Amino acid sequence: MTASPPDLVIAAFIAFCRIGGCFLVMPGLSSVRVPVQVRLFVAVAATLALLMQMWDSILPFVQARPDALLLLIISETLTGVLIGLVARIYIQALQFIAAAIAMMVGYGGALGTAIEEAEPQAPLAALLSLSALLILFILNFHHEIIKALVTSYRVAPLNVFFSPQSALIDATDTISESFFVMLRLGSPFLAYSLLVNLAIGFVNKLTPQIPVYFISLPFVIFGGLILLYWGVGGFLSLAAESFLPTTIAR
Repeated sequence: MTASPPDLVIAAFIAFCRIGGCFLVMPGLSSVRVPVQVRLFVAVAATLALLMQMWDSILPFVQARPDALLLLIISETLTGVLIGLVARIYIQALQFIAAAIAMMVGYGGALGTAIEEAEPQAPLAALLSLSALLILFILNFHHEIIKALVTSYRVAPLNVFFSPQSALIDATDTISESFFVMLRLGSPFLAYSLLVNLAIGFVNKLTPQIPVYFISLPFVIFGGLILLYWGVGGFLSLAAESFLPTTIAR
């Protein structure tokens, strides 16, 4: 299909709105450690690379009228943000359970510098979340994000305006599924924390004169370290395996 140069520029910008909106919030690329210029150049490069694949889905809806173009830009940006947010929610659930694990096994007292976020984070939580994100990149989850962007033009074409109700349903379903998955993965650490604290409470009732908490804390930390040593491999592998059916498949 032939098009004039203004139509080519408008089509490229419309594609950039969806792709750039996704890259704005997707895990890894939206980290505070990644400069804004790098994010912009990656989004522009991805737009130029994918434009030929999405040409027939974009060019028929290109309009030069400012009002129609403004609505199209808003709709495409919100659609891209929703795609990136679905993957982002999964990583947020992973960071949540990593922080809970660090607190339950006694490593949540001292906060350190987070790798991906700007807020302080327990070193163990930062290690777990960064390791899981690194495994996802090794398994080419960013390729799945790009596949989702390409197939999204069949699910949400340009002639259909962004639906807040459908977006809210997708977001809430993703939150529910991802947090249930992470709670199941963190259940051994939850059970360990409950049993240890229950035992410490019984001992404290039997001997209230002894500072049981300070005496038992090294044993709690050591037990949590042993549990983490045997369980971190399965935790990370299951977290990576559950990413696709939980997020991109939606």
